[in-house]
Amino acid sequence: MNYRYFLIYKPFGMMSQFSKEGDKPTLADLPFQFPKDIYPVGRLDADSEGLLLLTNDSFLNNRLLNPKFRHQRTYFVQVDGQISNEAVQKLQKGVQISIDGKPHQTLPAKAELLVNEPPLPPRNPPIRVRQTIPTSWVSLTLHEGKNRQVRRMTAAVGFPTLRLVRWAIEDVKIGTMQPAEVVEVEKEWLFKKLKILSKNIPF
Repeated sequence: MNYRYFLIYKPFGMMSQFSKEGDKPTLADLPFQFPKDIYPVGRLDADSEGLLLLTNDSFLNNRLLNPKFRHQRTYFVQVDGQISNEAVQKLQKGVQISIDGKPHQTLPAKAELLVNEPPLPPRNPPIRVRQTIPTSWVSLTLHEGKNRQVRRMTAAVGFPTLRLVRWAIEDVKIGTMQPAEVVEVEKEWLFKKLKILSKNIPF
């Protein structure tokens, strides 16, 4: 089978699917003609942006979505207010959030206050800015992917998320990609960046 692999910068407001649901744009609205058997690996909520992988390789889909493999996902998060060191430390240790009405203790994460705003393209539309309340940015790297987990985590420490961008999956990064941009990559390059050992790759 001819496996193919695509990276996209999913724009804000777009659904992580090809099928239409309501009036929101979908992956089918990207300026690119994907093969019919291509599908997204995981998802980003419509109000989140950033790196999304698409493929027809079910092996890769399982490796990235099966919780036992714990692939790192790094997000740049703009929060409401000047986040404190105490809040960052809580994110690092893990916080209790609610998933489907049940308490969930998040795994320890890598959380870091970003002194400078990350090199991202402007969001369209931009976030609402309140002149009297500052915003700040944190980098958050997780090994798990519960529903709306990042937003729930920053809210749990008192700093609601304003903008959420998935920057990387392991060493695959969006870099200088722009919203709605699509890049096809080679399997060997992608699996190396994802730290999937070559002996486990079914060529």
